[in-house]
Amino acid sequence: MSRPLSDQEKRKQISVRGLAGVENVAELKKNFNRHLHFTLVKDRNVATPRDYYFALAHTVRDHLVGRWIRTQQHYYEKDPKKISGGWQMEEADDWLRYGNPWEKARPEFMLPVHFYGRVEHTSQGAKWVDTQVVLAMPYDTPVPGYRNNVVNTMRLWSAKAPNDFNLKDFNVGGYIQAVLDRNLAENISRVLYPNDNFFEGKELRLKQEYFVVAATLQDIIRRFKSSKFGCRDPVRTNFDAFPDKVAIQLNDTHPSLAIPELMRILVDLERLEWDKAWEVTVKTCAYTNHTVLPEALERWPVHLIETLLPRHLQIIYEINQRFLNRVAAAFPGDVDRLRRMSLVEEGAVKRINMAHLCIAGSHAVNGVARIHSEILRKTIFKDFYELEPHKFQNKTNGITPRRWLVLCNPGLAEVIAERIGEDYISDLDQLRKLLSFVDDEAFIRDVAKVKQENKLKFSAYLEREYKVHINPNSLFDIQVKRIHEYKRQLLNCLHVITLYNRIKKEPNKFVVPRTVMIGGKAAPGYHMAKMIIKLITAIGDVVNHDPAVGDRLRVIFLENYRVSLAEKVIPAADLSEQISTAGTEASGTGNMKFMLNGALTIGTMDGANVEMAEEAGEENFFIFGMRVEDVEKLDQRGYNAQEYYDRIPELRQIIEQLSSGFFSPKQPDLFKDIVNMLMHHDRFKVFADYEDYIKCQEKVSDLYKNPREWTRMVIRNIATSGKFSSDRTIAQYAREIWGVEPSRQRLPAPDEVI
Repeated sequence: MSRPLSDQEKRKQISVRGLAGVENVAELKKNFNRHLHFTLVKDRNVATPRDYYFALAHTVRDHLVGRWIRTQQHYYEKDPKKISGGWQMEEADDWLRYGNPWEKARPEFMLPVHFYGRVEHTSQGAKWVDTQVVLAMPYDTPVPGYRNNVVNTMRLWSAKAPNDFNLKDFNVGGYIQAVLDRNLAENISRVLYPNDNFFEGKELRLKQEYFVVAATLQDIIRRFKSSKFGCRDPVRTNFDAFPDKVAIQLNDTHPSLAIPELMRILVDLERLEWDKAWEVTVKTCAYTNHTVLPEALERWPVHLIETLLPRHLQIIYEINQRFLNRVAAAFPGDVDRLRRMSLVEEGAVKRINMAHLCIAGSHAVNGVARIHSEILRKTIFKDFYELEPHKFQNKTNGITPRRWLVLCNPGLAEVIAERIGEDYISDLDQLRKLLSFVDDEAFIRDVAKVKQENKLKFSAYLEREYKVHINPNSLFDIQVKRIHEYKRQLLNCLHVITLYNRIKKEPNKFVVPRTVMIGGKAAPGYHMAKMIIKLITAIGDVVNHDPAVGDRLRVIFLENYRVSLAEKVIPAADLSEQISTAGTEASGTGNMKFMLNGALTIGTMDGANVEMAEEAGEENFFIFGMRVEDVEKLDQRGYNAQEYYDRIPELRQIIEQLSSGFFSPKQPDLFKDIVNMLMHHDRFKVFADYEDYIKCQEKVSDLYKNPREWTRMVIRNIATSGKFSSDRTIAQYAREIWGVEPSRQRLPAPDEVI
């Protein structure tokens, strides 16, 4: 007779039975291996005991999840609008509140990043000492390739205070200060500066830029040292192959500190001679410029760099001295050129010009559209181009057709595939085959049908989400992008008011119905951009509630514009507004997205518009306004807004309406800053292009009256948009800057998890 079971044994048996009732031992092993491989992204060659523990914990947690979910409070979170009373209202985007299922923390690769301190010069070289350390925690996100089984890694960094951070203060009772200091350290990655086209020399921004640069470079060098190319010498790493295996693309000047940081590592830590370290650095780094606006170019105060990164300032000074010696040798006696090209700008506040640092420390420099790259060579970086013309290239931006056609516009993608097959998805140039269907009545009908379905779908979305009713048969006139003076949403506003005034003047005259939608966000501190949003909403309040207008004209401000909203509005657009002042837009990519999705473009010859019109033929574009050379001539002559105000009655009427409070009766002076800017301080010359813009918009309306001809032009635009694939852009970077050949190799799919 068997003895009775103890309470502990009973509990254990019940637990085992419960677990066995869910799955057997083989299933447990399978789930354990699945979590080890897919949750922890490890295999048994590299897994640690801690990894095994976490794999087991995840396996057990699977059994709890169902009960856990059922007992949790149900959260309902409405997507917040950013507009209140016509004004933009910022709200924090706490995108990591509930975690990120696509990322994997890698605490085993956490790295120290140093700030502050001082520099000691010893017989062994410079030493950066007495620093404050912040830890960089890596988070990996998988980036899957298209139908090739390749998954690359995007590594992001989060700032963590070390455990002993200010522990001395804690031990003597300074607990609160110790906690506050920890928070300050971790703030580096907690808040991102939202304005990327206006430079503010704030210490936190400089910390952020150096933090990601320092962590990334340490990680790169760690991996290089562990490779067969870096470990040939057991005593000293061989960096000869470093530029062949590593490419650092400086995306604007934000990561420009990569140049002095790589020099610091190579000279101070790896003990390379300066000239050798400089050779490695220049061959490794390349610089992409994204803006010609002077206020966006970074110029960091010397005193701030000296406090935060004292060793880096010394290295920058050394780079500058050696660079200016080269300039002086190439252009003897040209003192002005030395001043213009110096990395160090003298003045009331001495500053480091980070764009100059990027050019000096890179082997390639490029703009992001052909006209933009020409402007860099001829104006902003003219001196540098004359010194080293071989460095300068162009790489026109691109967009991915997988997201911006196949995913967001499946109806159009299917209509195209029915005619030319699906290979265009990874070879967008094949869209040119559609040119043979420009006169095919069935294809014309199918393309027009898809557009109308997208418009109906977006109209329903607006009614559901924004409680706004629009005419789905009207011309959808769309301008969605950052709110900024150079993008000239104000010119669009002037056209809307012109249409409104014409309807009021001749209420019985036929007009092509038009729904004007403007979307975008203003930087929080950008007063004029916020006033522009307020003006758009104020115009909408008047126009949309005027019974004399009806549904012939509607004005909608698309709140909280973001990628998910772009995926809805772009396929529905008839007309794409790309109306920046010639010479101010580096490239643009929204223009490409609209073109690929069957919208026609009204635009200036600026940014990528130039190449888009070249591909499609200018006769298939609505081009208006000054060219770059016209803007330059106007600058030389002097732009006077008063001349246009005096000469153009319709323009004068609009300005009088804005000044008198017609669109803001409760606050007559509300738009005085906009009027004052347009009349006296308009860098972007809105009035100079007004007349031509209005005439061009009349051509748009005339063509829209003929649906067949409109759709034929749409087809020509779609068919010639292949150049603007990101596949082409990346392949050019690979071949012409990084020195690698793009691969179309497909990896085998994993058969099983071991």
